[in-house]
Amino acid sequence: MSLSMIDGKILSNEAISSDCYSMMISVSDIASLAVPGQFVNIYVNNESKLLPRPISICEVDAYKGTIRLVYRAVGAGTKELSSYLEGTVIKLLGPLGNGYELLNGKKAMLIGGGIGIPPLLELAKRLDADKSVVLGFRDEIFLADEFKDYADVYIASEDGKTGVKGNVIDAIREYKLDAEVIYACGPTPMLRAIKEYGLSNNMIVQLSLEERMACGIGACLACVCKTANVDDHSFVNNSRVCKDGPVFRAEEVVL
Repeated sequence: MSLSMIDGKILSNEAISSDCYSMMISVSDIASLAVPGQFVNIYVNNESKLLPRPISICEVDAYKGTIRLVYRAVGAGTKELSSYLEGTVIKLLGPLGNGYELLNGKKAMLIGGGIGIPPLLELAKRLDADKSVVLGFRDEIFLADEFKDYADVYIASEDGKTGVKGNVIDAIREYKLDAEVIYACGPTPMLRAIKEYGLSNNMIVQLSLEERMACGIGACLACVCKTANVDDHSFVNNSRVCKDGPVFRAEEVVL
């Protein structure tokens, strides 16, 4: 597939927590191809900000030709993005990266932490399996109710105000959850714990890594991660998260 920037029209852009936003975009070329776990590069309408913002795809509607992005407004680029109104046209590149391998029929656990939660929603919709969803939050809860149409949802929060006090592993143990395969996305410390937990319990574990990206297409090598095997592109024990991932089998990456 050749990659070129595509115009997308913002249909809605709304705050769903104090710093998280949900954006619906009409962009049929991307919606027709996207799979769970992939992302898009968004170029803000400000020539002073040259690098794109990589944002994971939360939901896809190929029939309507739309994608939904749920993102956190933390830097200048994403804060500008959060100010865009309905009707604004933006440029996108995508879908990018390799998504999850859907192992239909195998009992599954979808585990998300923080802004790693959004890409699991499309996965929950498409995965044909007995599945549970475990979500970890620092404080504010978002998207949790939307998963309930597709699976039982279990929550861990650092302050303990919602669900189990602690992290996602605490919730898994508290509710005595089990699975044959784990699909996870979130910060590296969480993924490290999930890798250890899953592999020690003979589970198949797929991890979507969060790394700072520059080009998003594998050219700049800014987002490499350490791997168990030698990469056929760089010939060292590294892989490009944007191009070779962001989803990897747990045994492939060193966290």
